[in-house]
Amino acid sequence: MLKKKNIAASKASLVLFLCQMISALDVPLDSKLLEELLQPPTITQQSPKDYIVDPRENIVIQCEAKGKPPPSFSWTRNGTHFDIDKDALVTMKPNSGTLVVNIMNGGRAEAYEGVYQCTARNERGAAISNNIVIRPSRSPLWTKEKLEPNHVREGDSLVLHCRPPVGLPPPIIFWMDNAFQKLPQSERVSQGLNGDLYFSNVQPEDSREDYICYARFNHTQTIQQKQPISVKVFSMDSLNDTIAANLSDTDIYGAKSVTERQPVLLTPTGSTSTKVELRGNVLLLECIAAGLPTPVIRWIKEGGELPANRTFFENFKKTLKIIDVSEADSGNYKCIARNTLGSVHHVISVTVKAAPYWITAPRNLVLSPGEDGTLICRANGNPKPNINWLANGVPIAIAPEDPSRKVDGDTIIFSHVQERSSAVYQCNASNEYGYLLANAFVNVLAEPPRILTPANKLYQVIADSPALLDCAYFGSPKPEIEWFKGVKGSILRGSEYIFHYNGTLEIPVAQKDSSGTYTCVARNELGKIQNEVQLEVKDPTMIIKQPEYKVIQRYGQVSFECIIKHDSTLLPTVTWLKDNDELPDDERFLVGKDNLTIMNVTDKDDGTYTCIVNTTLDSVSASAVLTVVAAPPTPAIIYARPNPPFDLELTGQLERSIELSWIPGDENNSPITNFVIEYEDGLHEPGVWHYQTEVPGTQTTVQLKLSPYVNYSFRVIAVNEIGRSQPSEASEQYLTKPASPDENPSNVQGIGSEPDNLVITWESLTGFQSNGPGLQYKVSWRQKDVDDEWTSVIVANVSKYIVSGTPTFVPYEIKVQALNDLGYAPEPSEVIGHSGEDLPMVAPGNVQVHVINSTLAKVHWDPVPLKSVRGHLQGYKVYYWKVQSLSRRSRRHVEKKILTFRGNKTFGMLPGLEPYSSYKLNVRVVNGKGEGPASPDKVFKTPEGVPSSPSFLKITNPTLDSLTLEWGSPTHPNGVLTSYILKFQPINNTHELGPLVEIRIPANESSLILKNLNYSTRYKFYFNAQTSVGSGNQITEEAVTIMDEAGILRPAVGAGKGYSETLFATSPVMHTVRPTFYKVQPLYPRIRNVTTAAAETYANISWEYEGPEHTIFYVEYGVAGSKEDWKKEIVNGSRSFFVLKGLTPGTAYKVRVGAEGLSDFRSSEDVFETGPAMASRQVDIATQGWFIGLMCAVALLILILLIVCFIRRNKGGKYPVKEKEDAHADPEIQPMKEDDGTFGEYSDAEDHKPLKKGSRTPSDRTVKKEDSDDSLVDYGEGVNGQFNEDGSFIGQYSGKKEKEPAEGNESSEAPSPVNAMNSFV
Repeated sequence: MLKKKNIAASKASLVLFLCQMISALDVPLDSKLLEELLQPPTITQQSPKDYIVDPRENIVIQCEAKGKPPPSFSWTRNGTHFDIDKDALVTMKPNSGTLVVNIMNGGRAEAYEGVYQCTARNERGAAISNNIVIRPSRSPLWTKEKLEPNHVREGDSLVLHCRPPVGLPPPIIFWMDNAFQKLPQSERVSQGLNGDLYFSNVQPEDSREDYICYARFNHTQTIQQKQPISVKVFSMDSLNDTIAANLSDTDIYGAKSVTERQPVLLTPTGSTSTKVELRGNVLLLECIAAGLPTPVIRWIKEGGELPANRTFFENFKKTLKIIDVSEADSGNYKCIARNTLGSVHHVISVTVKAAPYWITAPRNLVLSPGEDGTLICRANGNPKPNINWLANGVPIAIAPEDPSRKVDGDTIIFSHVQERSSAVYQCNASNEYGYLLANAFVNVLAEPPRILTPANKLYQVIADSPALLDCAYFGSPKPEIEWFKGVKGSILRGSEYIFHYNGTLEIPVAQKDSSGTYTCVARNELGKIQNEVQLEVKDPTMIIKQPEYKVIQRYGQVSFECIIKHDSTLLPTVTWLKDNDELPDDERFLVGKDNLTIMNVTDKDDGTYTCIVNTTLDSVSASAVLTVVAAPPTPAIIYARPNPPFDLELTGQLERSIELSWIPGDENNSPITNFVIEYEDGLHEPGVWHYQTEVPGTQTTVQLKLSPYVNYSFRVIAVNEIGRSQPSEASEQYLTKPASPDENPSNVQGIGSEPDNLVITWESLTGFQSNGPGLQYKVSWRQKDVDDEWTSVIVANVSKYIVSGTPTFVPYEIKVQALNDLGYAPEPSEVIGHSGEDLPMVAPGNVQVHVINSTLAKVHWDPVPLKSVRGHLQGYKVYYWKVQSLSRRSRRHVEKKILTFRGNKTFGMLPGLEPYSSYKLNVRVVNGKGEGPASPDKVFKTPEGVPSSPSFLKITNPTLDSLTLEWGSPTHPNGVLTSYILKFQPINNTHELGPLVEIRIPANESSLILKNLNYSTRYKFYFNAQTSVGSGNQITEEAVTIMDEAGILRPAVGAGKGYSETLFATSPVMHTVRPTFYKVQPLYPRIRNVTTAAAETYANISWEYEGPEHTIFYVEYGVAGSKEDWKKEIVNGSRSFFVLKGLTPGTAYKVRVGAEGLSDFRSSEDVFETGPAMASRQVDIATQGWFIGLMCAVALLILILLIVCFIRRNKGGKYPVKEKEDAHADPEIQPMKEDDGTFGEYSDAEDHKPLKKGSRTPSDRTVKKEDSDDSLVDYGEGVNGQFNEDGSFIGQYSGKKEKEPAEGNESSEAPSPVNAMNSFV
């Protein structure tokens, strides 16, 4: 028995051209063998079961089959034979069963509706196709109807019915306006699954005349339009105004305002309904409700959960979508519509049925005569499908009998088959929802052995490597394989050989003596055949002398050796590489038979050189490094860049090439290494020179490739070791003829900017690349993995095109092709793009938080389904924030922090948490559009930690033997404070530290008086807080008790007490001990006791300094709690105070004092607050613009009034003082008329010396007794005498009887309005 190694072998079917099967035999895919073997027919291509055709185009019903001999084809139509020859419009393609109905030459598609079935038959059996139902597509017009305007009250519900025509297939419905813009939809307004437009409640803005329903019939690429529908919404306010305009004031009117209403379902109606859906389909359930406010829809499944990862909500959650439904999705689904006034629900009972689907489909059998086999056909469905067998297209019950065949339900058992048992069997599984039809043949073959490996095939291997000798075979029954060495050798056995399942012999380690002839023998009961192959084992190739490391001087010569030994029958090839790349194209590199020589070595020759030896069977290599060093000094030679080439000439002008020649300039003692050729495109980019090519320095002629539609000029630049020459003069111009583009745009991309579009962009071709005038682009796209045709559009010379109306985030195949007036560029390659992303729909679930310590936590979450991301998954964001501190302090505001975790990561760490605090977090998925919904907030708490240092420590009220300590609790307690720890020790004159004393203080204390201290002694204090976790950071301070008033000297160190007993209310008395001092660093210099005295906008800062003299101080300050840098002010001289100016009123500041030149030499921080801004401040209104303007207006008004009075006086008007004098009648002072004794009126007509209005004194500002007996000056009381706005005198009369002259210029009284009037005379 031969030992066989089980390896993965390629099993192929007898079905030609890769039809899959499971059989008793493996048939190699050898073309010659396959052409000789008989095979029953196999259907390879057929039209779909439900085939809707375009009535305007020819009908093509596909039916392709393979077999040996080639099968013949026939058709049935509606169950009867379809005679193709009798219908001139129907033809069958040659060597095919595909029918073509020529509709475009006068045929009617409706005449060819029906059920078609194809049969492919040869001598081995007959295969049949599915029943192909042919139906022409229909896109009927809308029926004419008169649409009345819809008058609806604000807040009421409304349904606009679409009622599209019945088409085949059903149309896609959408609503637009007259401008072909989609009508906006929302939770309030949306389109139902039936195409109707539903308004949960109408608003005034819904009034419009152009609600238009469109039906798009994709199969015929037509769109039908319904007549526009008018909607007019009237509000209660407008109705009330209309009623009020038609009623009298006594009528009662006023309609009610918009009334809120509970939800009512618009669709479906009633409280329950049923829905049947097929397995694998998409289940769509819909609930649309009316109400005000607009109801919100929620879906639940009674007695279960909505299936995760397959459930989606559409149309503002009014539609529940479950993809790939199964029987487990049956049940009751409840939709609940709710607003603030109540709710309503509807239950939809869903039943999932199933068309038949395969469990085990029958597979082809290839058997040898006398063998057994089975065909199994198992399918499932709901209801359970019936299984029916056919043989060669005929029900098996009436098919010719075959004694080797037995039908057992879904299985056919074959026993002792013969060649006549070959046939094609059909399994039909059907129920009320559909059927499955599968063809499986039984092919009984009796074939003697055949060896497919060519005779005397030569195998060559290298010694000590494996050798594989092939013996591909076929036969029926399956032959047995044996191997022999030599023509008459014995059969090969043993562990030194491996026998593979496919007949291959493997020699794992071939040696020289393994060479020779090997014979493969294949035999079965029908015959025997053998084949010989030859094996030659060759000696390995070796490098017996490898290249060695070399150091060479510049401009010297170096050689690397590579001497090899190889099998004499193999022809080796030696290749040299420099730095794993080809050798430079330089004549200085000479490759010999066994070496590489480099002449005139330069610095560029530094590198690694590799010798590679290849034969047809093996390859070896070896490497060495070359280092170039400077050459010995030589006499100075002046090197310079070469002179530019000249005398450029163009010859041999062709459409796509031209020859350029030139004469080199002087190389200036440095050989020209190469020439660089540049070109200018005078047509598209005049004045811009581009690199064309370069040639070695020994070449002065070059053949240049040209592009169409370019006006060329050329120039040449010479290059040597020193540098580049100046460019040569430009050559003459040469304009090439235009042509179609040679290339297409690059960097083609498809990225949507909105959820319903695809933005296609590309890098436009340059004018040089356009190859001709009229450059345009053909943009093509189609949805990937969908059997769609390409959609194309030609655009101008732009770099972007937007495709609208795409599904959200689906892949598209995209290509952009250039064209011009002369034609198209080559077919472009396709790229994959995606339509626009939309925000993710689903929040991460199962969010869990694991608190690691007081400042660190780990959060986990479940990834969201990729379908719900609706875009490129970029990662997840964790939002977390502190809700409150669990200690007595709480935060003033909530600051949310965000951590982003890239990719599909499902956990992350949250650092920097505050101890003893309550936090909340949520997780959101992120795509290119933005963030999805947040997961429900997750609450977690951090444990206690150690507190921060106390906020301050102040030492005040020093006495002979006591100090008062005051402190502030820690800014961050990080838990519940348990106590404070105070440690202190004395410091003597030599800066040595005495014994340390520790006191524990209750957490509720904020001050302490230390007594019984030594007088005139410096103490250092250490102070920190504690929680149950431990102690926090400490702060330090120093203080000195004051000198004894009696001048008692302090005891020396080591004599007497180091400190006195210190008493504290909660601690036992500390006993006196003899202090021990330790040497410490001097405390000087230092700045302490920084104090502030703040006003509204400035503060006086003072401090105490101990240390060297002549120190320059500075003051740093900033807003307390701010992260801004400190502001710095330099103090002039060595003063110990400074005034900060320009501060903001009512603001807390931090301040500290430092010394220049001393590292980290600053005082502790102090905090002060400026005074609040005064509500009212003293302002000099005399300098305010508004006051000056007001005074000018008043002066102008007085001037106008005085002028008016003056005019009236000149016209004889009476001065209106009589009433005033009547009211103060005094016989002694009132002048009497001689005739009647009445008080005299001041009238110009009666006075010989008139006193005009506004002029009561002469020009010398005096009033004399003889001038007037009734002068108003006599009645005035200094400044109290004034005139009213109408000119009447409002002063108080005095009781003066005698009138004395008053010198106006010498009067000490303030000027009165009377005097003011004098100035206008």
